[in-house]
Amino acid sequence: MNERYTTAVLSPISGQAEETEASSQPAPALSSQDGRARVITAPEKKRSGRLSEDKRVKIFCGSSNRPLAEEICKFVGVPLGETRLQRFSDGEVHFQLLENVRGADVFVVQPTCFPVDQHLVELLIMMDALKRASAGRITVVVPYYGYARQDRKDRPRVAITSKLVADLLTTAGANRALLVDLHAAQIQGFFNIPVDHLFASPVLVSYFRELDLPNLTVVSPDAGGVERARFFAKKLDVPLAIVDKRRTDINVTEVMNVIGDVKGRTCLILDDIIDTAGTLVKTVDALLAEGADKVYACATHPVLSGPAVERIAASRLEQLIVTNTIPLREDAEKVEKIKVLSIAGLLGRAIESIHMETSVSTLFN
Repeated sequence: MNERYTTAVLSPISGQAEETEASSQPAPALSSQDGRARVITAPEKKRSGRLSEDKRVKIFCGSSNRPLAEEICKFVGVPLGETRLQRFSDGEVHFQLLENVRGADVFVVQPTCFPVDQHLVELLIMMDALKRASAGRITVVVPYYGYARQDRKDRPRVAITSKLVADLLTTAGANRALLVDLHAAQIQGFFNIPVDHLFASPVLVSYFRELDLPNLTVVSPDAGGVERARFFAKKLDVPLAIVDKRRTDINVTEVMNVIGDVKGRTCLILDDIIDTAGTLVKTVDALLAEGADKVYACATHPVLSGPAVERIAASRLEQLIVTNTIPLREDAEKVEKIKVLSIAGLLGRAIESIHMETSVSTLFN
């Protein structure tokens, strides 16, 4: 007869012992025919037919942007993976997978938005759990890559945090990264794993094509964003202008002058991140001072920290178009000038291409 036994397990949340029950099978019998011992083993069980199927796809998410992950899952046709994410009283993260991921092709959706440190640590712990659960491949999907703005030593004795985060993600277990509109394209080189860098421009371009604004000019708010703005202007087949700005301190800018003809035209300011909106509002004022008729703006990542929402609401901006890489603040949702477009379809198609090992470059168009 099989014997049954119990073991006490200390719960990581409650700290109380919980009993689990298991069974022990008898040891294989020994036979001594012809004076020689041999082991009598049970017949080998046939493997399930499911093991011969293609790699399974599983999508998980943390707490930073669950609605986006659910929308991606709906597009792909895969249910969102079941997990348990809890915190100890001191804020320490406890994460547990509630389903089998052995050998699966796993995608983890987690933008590292506010609070950045908390969501970054969540992501690292999630990947560590997946790695220890023998996931076949882990692709980290980071729609907003936090710490990307510190990508070089522009001052003495400063950190290059975008490289540090890349190393952390790789060490935690990421086999591949899927990122959206990095602050600087060269950040891809900080990773020692394959990186797919998507752009939200196809979604934004489609919106403004349908809007069909008259006498449109695309405006880059600084010299660093010229390449992004040029690509956007080419897609819309409109002129390009540049605003020369001088940054006097962190989150403090001073707009100098406008390069290009904007008089009597509708201007569209294009940026990757809108943080405190100081640059945005000053750029709007500079364009209107140069004779622009109306000013619109669009950006991929609506960080909108500090006084950003109040500044946008009080500005002479006609409309601000952003994507849902980051969930909007509650007060931002109440501002009629701010409109959100979804990139779930873009990320969903990228996930399908990565899993099927087909080209992702078609999504750039």
